[in-house]
Amino acid sequence: MIEFVPDIPRWRQVAEVMRQRIKDGTYPPRTRVPSVLQLAEEFQIATMTAYKVLRALREEGLTYTEPGLGSFVAKNPKH
Repeated sequence: MIEFVPDIPRWRQVAEVMRQRIKDGTYPPRTRVPSVLQLAEEFQIATMTAYKVLRALREEGLTYTEPGLGSFVAKNPKH
């Protein structure tokens, strides 16, 4: 669990944690990242907030989504 900074949206803070995990290899390329529900539980955030996190990572090219399977780290994530 992270300690949230009041002036920064929570989804941005969680997205930064996830970016770091991808960068440091906690989530290697082509591995599944936590689902919306898993992120919501781990970080104690709303599911809509968790959805924003996954959408941001996908838009940045760090992850991709396989319908029905989940989100995965991109083969060559852009750092």
